Amino acid sequence: MQQQPRSRRRVRPPSTLAPREEGDHHCPAGVASGASANTPSLLQRAHLPPVPSTLLIPLAARARGARYFPWLDCRDAVAGGLLERLGADVDALLDDLPTVFQVLWRTRAVKDAGRAFFAEHPQGLGANLGCGLTQHFQWLDAGANQWLDADLPEVMALRRPLLPAQGPRARQAAVDLARPGWWQRLGLPSHSGAPPVLLVCEGVLMYLQPAQVQAVLAEFAQCAPPGSRMVLDVLTRQAVGCAARNASVGPTGAEFHWGVGRMAELAAVHPRLRLLREQSVAEGAGWAGIVLDALWRPWLGAPVYGVATLGVRDGSP
Repeated sequence: MQQQPRSRRRVRPPSTLAPREEGDHHCPAGVASGASANTPSLLQRAHLPPVPSTLLIPLAARARGARYFPWLDCRDAVAGGLLERLGADVDALLDDLPTVFQVLWRTRAVKDAGRAFFAEHPQGLGANLGCGLTQHFQWLDAGANQWLDADLPEVMALRRPLLPAQGPRARQAAVDLARPGWWQRLGLPSHSGAPPVLLVCEGVLMYLQPAQVQAVLAEFAQCAPPGSRMVLDVLTRQAVGCAARNASVGPTGAEFHWGVGRMAELAAVHPRLRLLREQSVAEGAGWAGIVLDALWRPWLGAPVYGVATLGVRDGSP
């Protein structure tokens, strides 16, 4: 996420958000309905620590960001209803327009990558690692594919009552990517004859230590069937340690620990990895953004913020 001055308006963490006093609201498809009286206790029990509490940032952007960037409208049928049920005050998050732009641009990049993958593998498996309260399957349900949403246990405890798995082709699981062995714990296919897998990992890796990120990428490379892909977002290494300067992330207390000096570093982690595509958020600003990105690259070595698609080469895991 792009570094921005700290907002004057502090965002309260989810565990302290007060519920709205209005009655229950209509929930779009995919959002569990229920008595609004249950919502405050859900939030109070969540007690989300700094990094998981950042899940409100993309939720707010996808729910209401289209009013500022209509050409990036992701048409999220779930996010608005979730905000209503959470009673979350996200005005300060929406004041951070650069981050709203980044989330919407990233969402479009993930949707494009996912649709391309499932067009090639219509019965494949997709998994959102660090799903938060995002529902990518609303866009990537190809009719015969499967989907897995996974996040830390405390996040899944909040998510499951609000966004239960929809249908027999979708499931949910708790996982900590910082612990090796997550591939097997999630029950992902690991033999060379299995269909390829699509992993989405957004808003996650920059909060891990560099050694932990390398371990995550290496485990993907070692375990994934040939043809599998991972779509992940990246920060320039210059942003490490600067989360306090981000208007949305700073108030949560989370910190950026990992960034890239060159995009090629991602594939260098393991011989089976290859960098299929790299994208910079600057592209979303048109020619002016592309020119600025070209000027920054010699100093930064990588996009200020971007998305990378990694592939797994043929060969036995």
